[in-house]
Parts: sequence; C-alpha cells; structure tokens
Amino acid sequence: MSSVCEPSHNAAQNALTAFMCLGITISYLPQHWRIISAKSSEGFSPWFLLLGSTSSASGMLNIIVMQWGIIKCCRVLTFGSCIESIAGVLQLALVWILFVMILVLYMIYYPAHKKYVELDVNLRDDVPPQHVKTPVKREEWKLSIVLSWVVFFHIAFIIFVTFLLLSTNPTPDATHRSRQLQLWATFLGVSSALLAMFQYTPQIAHTYRIKLVGALSIPMMCLQTPGAVLMVLSIALRPGTNWTTWISYAVAGIMQGILLVMCIIFRARQHKHGLDDFGRPLAAANLGDSYTSSSASVQTPPAVLVEAALGDAVQSDVRSEHGVDVVEEVGEGAGDFEETPLLAKRNGRGIGEREGGFLAWFRRR
Repeated sequence: MSSVCEPSHNAAQNALTAFMCLGITISYLPQHWRIISAKSSEGFSPWFLLLGSTSSASGMLNIIVMQWGIIKCCRVLTFGSCIESIAGVLQLALVWILFVMILVLYMIYYPAHKKYVELDVNLRDDVPPQHVKTPVKREEWKLSIVLSWVVFFHIAFIIFVTFLLLSTNPTPDATHRSRQLQLWATFLGVSSALLAMFQYTPQIAHTYRIKLVGALSIPMMCLQTPGAVLMVLSIALRPGTNWTTWISYAVAGIMQGILLVMCIIFRARQHKHGLDDFGRPLAAANLGDSYTSSSASVQTPPAVLVEAALGDAVQSDVRSEHGVDVVEEVGEGAGDFEETPLLAKRNGRGIGEREGGFLAWFRRR
C-alpha cells in the first residue's frame, strides 16, 4: 500500500483549493446572515432547496467514490499529507454542509403567518369578524416539511449504498473499481448534474412569479456565479475525477447567473417603486417613528371614535323623528365649570346654548 499511497505535492493546486474553500465559506455567509437578520426565509422555493441539497450530496459522494483509494491512504500518510490529498473531498463536503444550513434556516425562519390557515369568522352580526388561526397547515408549509424529510432520507440512502459498494472494492488503487462501483459513481455524478440543472428552475420560476427578491442574497450569488469557474477548475485538476464530478457545478453556475440577473432587475424595480426586497414600503420604516410621535397627541382612541359615531347616528334619528335641531355644545369643555351639568340645563339646553340664543336674538334685532 505504501508504494501506491505516495503523497504528491502541488503547491498551485493546493493554493487554489484552499482559496476555494475560503471563498465558498465567505460566499454562503451573506445568505445565512440575511435569513437570520430578517428573521424570515420568505422568497425561497422549497423545491430549490430540495434539489440543491440532493445535488450537493450526490456530488460529495461522487468524489468520495472517485477518490476512495486516496482517502484510504490517509491510514499511512501524515495528517498534513492526508488533508492535502483529500482537499477536493473536503471542498465538496463544505458545499453540502453550507447549502443544507440554508435549508435548516429556511425551516426555522419560515414566516409564521404562512404556516397555518387563518380565517375571518363572523360570530354575530353586531360584532366585527374575528381573525382565527386554525391548526390546518398551509399547502406550502406542508410541502416544505415533506421535502425536508425527503432530503434526510435521500442522504441516508445514498450514504448507505455508497459505503456498501465501497466495502466490496477494498483495493486502494483509484484506477481499479468494480463495475457496480463505477456505475454508481456515474449515477451520482449524472444525477447531481441533472438535479443542479433543475435546482434553479423552480427558484427562477418562483422569483419570476412573485417579482420579489425576498430573502435571496445577491452578494452570495455575485460571489458564487464567477466562483463556479474556479470551482470546476479546482475539481477537474484533482486526481481520480472526471466530468461526472464537476459537471453539476458548471450547470449550477450558469443557472445561478440567470437567477442573479433576475434578482438585480427586480431589486432595481422594487426600489424604483419605493419597496424593499420583501415588497414592503421603504418609507414605512423611516416614517413610522416620526408619524407615531407626531400623531400620538392628536389621535383619538378607537372606542371614542365609535362612541362619537353612535352619537351622531342618535342625533340624526332625533332630528328626523321630532323635527328638532339638536344643538351641540361649542368650544372645549363647555360644561367643565359645572359640577352637575344636568341641573344647569333648562328645556334640554345648557348655558352656552342659552347665550347662543341671546346673541341670535340681538342679531335678529
């Protein structure tokens, strides 16, 4: 085994892989932070997350199969030589972990008002409709739960099959694989490419339908779209890999570029119309505090407004039934100086109204 497991040092290739691992981590952090800071994962398509998770998992296991002989050499190599040899595997494993974290954050920060069906129930005719949250899950939330379980069972199944087949191919030589193992590696690579191609299709359709950027991170896509070229190059230079290993990342880079252009166009249009990435007015957040402080002193409580409306209705009924004009008190606190205003009234009229009558009499004279 020691003759086969001779460490190879390639400074340029190792530097490229290290740079890619750092770049991959940095490129995903804006997306993670955007969901956490916004406390919302609105804007994502659950199908996009399903296909992305399964595609990255298949790509990770493809390179594990292709470089299994190199991985087994870590038993006789030093730690540094082992990390250098399996850097390609670590690179794709990092992609899978960071993308699955988006799915986890999507489920954690799924908008609460979109989880369950909410209804307006009319209890009585004289009572406004009551807004009731039912225990019935909305269709998209149920779909998200189901697809999350599909992701879990998919990774569990392909890991089981992969290591079951690897146990039948004990040789550490990467060029000697059983026919079943070679077919399985090809299946993983091709399925990863197909999933990556269809991964962005539902997300592109979803973004085009809602015409909103939502929780999608444009900085992440700006980093990852050109980074796909370096990603393909770094994988293709690794020993034991072929087109089935890097094709999925080439397809994903092209599709992500299309989504990036759409998000840039929609963001520009939203800002032109005074909307943020979630379709909310941009001025609402800035004017909210000043509006509240300036209008707090003049706003009338809802109960007072209702009472005033009922009073107007009663007065209009009195006018229509008795033909009598009901004169309202004029000025602020017209009867505040009276301890018992009712005693100061005569024939239904107060002092202020009587004074108004004398003034009217002088005007007639």
